[in-house]
Amino acid sequence: MKAERNTIIPLNADDTIGHLADLFRLMGDPTRLRIVLTCLDEPISVGEIAMRLDSSPSLVSHHLRLLKAARVLRSERRGKQIFYSALDEHIRCVIDDMVAHIGEPLDIEDAD
Repeated sequence: MKAERNTIIPLNADDTIGHLADLFRLMGDPTRLRIVLTCLDEPISVGEIAMRLDSSPSLVSHHLRLLKAARVLRSERRGKQIFYSALDEHIRCVIDDMVAHIGEPLDIEDAD
């Protein structure tokens, strides 16, 4: 049995709701989501991300700046290259939970 989590946001918490909506909007872009997925397992350079996604390094860099500003990714300089990885384990958990959710069988019952 799972422990219940008390994570409900009060409806009048406009700042929190706004930040959360912005984060979902940001992660809702397929290119940015692919970038985040690429950064989950290990730090990876801009060039490697661009190569794996068959995208231009400048486009990837643009998305990386947005994801870093939103505290989804972190960067680490190693010599002349910058490597990106998920900021923390929460990012993986959000994605894992959503993947599990969309994989559940569709069992909708009428509330009547």
